[in-house]
Amino acid sequence: MSPVLRTSLLPLCCTVVLLSFAGSGRMLAQNATAKTVAPVPAPAAPDAFDRSASYYHYGLAKIYEDEASSGGRQDLATQAIEQYKLALDADPGSRLLQDGLSNLYFKLGRIREAVTAAQEQVDKHPDDADAHMLLGRVYLRSLGDGQGPQSNDMLQLAIKEYQKIAELKPNDLETRLLLGQLYGLNHDSAKAEEQFKAAQQIDGTSEEVVLSMARLYTEQGDPEHAAKVIADVPEDDRSARMDFALAGIYDQLKQPKKAVDAYKLALDQDPDNVDAKRGLANALIAAGETDAAAKIFADIISSDPQDAQSLIREADIQRQQGHYDQALATLKKAGALVSNNMELDYNEGLVYDALGRYDEAIKSFKDMLALTEPTDGKYDEQSRGNRVLCLERLAYVYREANRTQDAVETYKLMAALGSDDLQARSADGIIQAYRDAHRWADALHTAADAAKALPNNRDVQLTYASQLGDAGKLDEAIKLANAQLSGKPNGTPEDRVVYFTIADINSRAKRWKEASLALDKVDTLSAKPEDKVFLYSYKANVADKQKMFDEAESEYRKGLAIDPQSAAIQNDYGYMLVDRGIRLDEAVAMLKKAVSYDPQNGAYLDSLAWGYYKQGQYTLAEDYEQKAAARTGNDPTVLDHLAEIYAKTGKLQQAVAEWQKSLAQYATSLAPEADPADVEKVQHKLEGARVKLAHAGVGPGK
Repeated sequence: MSPVLRTSLLPLCCTVVLLSFAGSGRMLAQNATAKTVAPVPAPAAPDAFDRSASYYHYGLAKIYEDEASSGGRQDLATQAIEQYKLALDADPGSRLLQDGLSNLYFKLGRIREAVTAAQEQVDKHPDDADAHMLLGRVYLRSLGDGQGPQSNDMLQLAIKEYQKIAELKPNDLETRLLLGQLYGLNHDSAKAEEQFKAAQQIDGTSEEVVLSMARLYTEQGDPEHAAKVIADVPEDDRSARMDFALAGIYDQLKQPKKAVDAYKLALDQDPDNVDAKRGLANALIAAGETDAAAKIFADIISSDPQDAQSLIREADIQRQQGHYDQALATLKKAGALVSNNMELDYNEGLVYDALGRYDEAIKSFKDMLALTEPTDGKYDEQSRGNRVLCLERLAYVYREANRTQDAVETYKLMAALGSDDLQARSADGIIQAYRDAHRWADALHTAADAAKALPNNRDVQLTYASQLGDAGKLDEAIKLANAQLSGKPNGTPEDRVVYFTIADINSRAKRWKEASLALDKVDTLSAKPEDKVFLYSYKANVADKQKMFDEAESEYRKGLAIDPQSAAIQNDYGYMLVDRGIRLDEAVAMLKKAVSYDPQNGAYLDSLAWGYYKQGQYTLAEDYEQKAAARTGNDPTVLDHLAEIYAKTGKLQQAVAEWQKSLAQYATSLAPEADPADVEKVQHKLEGARVKLAHAGVGPGK
């Protein structure tokens, strides 16, 4: 056969090779590796090319490449590279071959050669999108592997390549998304948003487009906008991932009912998604639907008894429902599955605290505290937040256990974490601990030191003003509080808390007119529903103290009209009715509701106990009053109520002991908490009980 005829048959041979590869590639590869491929004649001139030889070597290169990928054979990978080079010798200008060789280098991890080959192609053909794509992928891989300054260099190079790709392929959805993410990594939110919006124009309902937009707005601190991006997609077009992400954003926005709906939509499409089930249960808890949440956690645990996280959440519900022993048993099950778990320790501490087992609660919170200590002494935002949460709770238990100095030292540990905000919160906690213990001078001294250290912190200055007011330095207190006002004619939202402080200082000093004027200012600045609820509750309390009961009821009803679930109003309104001895069934119903919302609140427990007492349910009254005294043992009113109950049930010696404690607490109380008329009543009841004991021939110490 003549050379001319031989050459003319090459395209046919190459076609046969490619067809055979498509039908039985593995057999052809085996034949190819067993034989030596005949060399293709060199081109006659530098600019000439031989497409038939190029096709032939390209076909072999693809066979070797596929076999190398599936079998992991380096020798075949080398053969593939050689065949690509031979193909390029035959057709030097082929973009397909140049891009194929560059990609092969990339797949083999020969990054330097991949970059060189791709860059050569880009230099020859600046509009070769595939070559730019390869360079972009190389830089992305290097970006993922690298750290420090070099990582930033790789980011800039990747951005440059994908910018070019976006120019060459303006309607390529994946390129727009990736470029937007790269801009996000580069902290260029405006350009990231521009790319995501371009992607949105290409496909507005694409899952990745919508989620990328939502993620960007969330990272920018605009969760409302993030939620809108997803919510604007019709429900029928939203994927399970979209609804799940939307639910998470609603969680962040403290909108539990909307979160519940979104989690349910996600589960409609993906019923086995355990994370969505947990999310739904947690949202139900936040929405006050604990029974429904408990059923979901029970279902999760039934399917997977080893799910420690769900066991911990189930125990949390049991605690909130008042099933403390059951909650502890559930936590023990979780503890057998996990160790060194902060959430477990925290929930265990809450249960022990609810049971009044303060030593065990303290141990649990200390265990959690040990887990929040970083090994390198450096805190990230999450670890610092966990430590602050633990320290505050530990300090609070110390206060409940009357371990004032331990509470103070714990708050100081929080201040040591550094920020002005933590300094302020620490000082406030120390002040409250001293006030619990009736150490008024220490509270005033701490407030003064904090005000000096943080002269520009409005809350700290207002706390100091309140302490000055309680110390009888009213003019100085009002002057300091007024200094925190913005000075703007119509006031600002920040002025609201200032006027509240002024009203409270005047109210505690029984300067009712001045308090009323300040509350009028508060009213004009209260726009949010929750602000209105707090205002109405406070105004009702002030009216109650002045024996203006009709006005007090009117204010309480205004608050309940906005928030029927307000535990504070249920308690204060109910207690006012009980103390007057009217509408007792209605009052007790409100007080029971308040306690159900916050079972460990000493004030709420005292109010309900007093309601039961007025109804003649003395066993219930004694049980709840003892719980109240265990939590607020420094409150003279609580101790007086407990003594009354003991006296009514014939426990005169115990009644005498409680009245003595009550008088001792009155003796160290501030004037606003120690009305002379109340003190005189307790003194009279104590003397009467002593007389009865004497007539019975029983001494108070027997």
